[in-house]
Amino acid sequence: MLNLPNVLSLLRVFLIPVLVVLFFLPIESAALWATVVFVVAAVTDWLDGYLARKWNQTSAFGAFIDPVADKLIVVVALIMVLFKTPVWYVLIPVILIIARELTVSALREWMAELGQRNVVKVSQMGKWKTTFQMIAISCLIFYKPLFGLPIFEIGIGLLYVAAWLTLLSMYNYLQAAWPMLQNKG
Repeated sequence: MLNLPNVLSLLRVFLIPVLVVLFFLPIESAALWATVVFVVAAVTDWLDGYLARKWNQTSAFGAFIDPVADKLIVVVALIMVLFKTPVWYVLIPVILIIARELTVSALREWMAELGQRNVVKVSQMGKWKTTFQMIAISCLIFYKPLFGLPIFEIGIGLLYVAAWLTLLSMYNYLQAAWPMLQNKG
């Protein structure tokens, strides 16, 4: 059960309180350190799946904890960003992303009960969505300009790209599951 890929997934869960504390610390470098923690978590998201497949260490626990860890850290980070910048243009993509995560998670659980989990397995679009989401959230946590680049504004743009990919991937998952959703039995 506890192999390196699963430890990396658990690390993401344990990094959540660290991320929150660093994000709200009243020191100048808080945003930098919170960004570093989030980036480490994002890298472990990619690395745990890669290692599990490469080393043939997939497990039922890993299949459970990996998406839970991903969704927890993303939702917490989005809520923190919204707390720091409570404006409509941050709220809209945050709502879309969180709503999609809840919808697709419920859909996957339901499809698994029907023995149809492969119908809604992770797609390439879902991977692109995650990539844009992680980069966007990193920029939004960092917040400040860097080398003259408007990091926060870049993050907002990337968050909207992630939200668009989020909606498209949710549509694709729902479309794939639609025949089972229409079943009256």
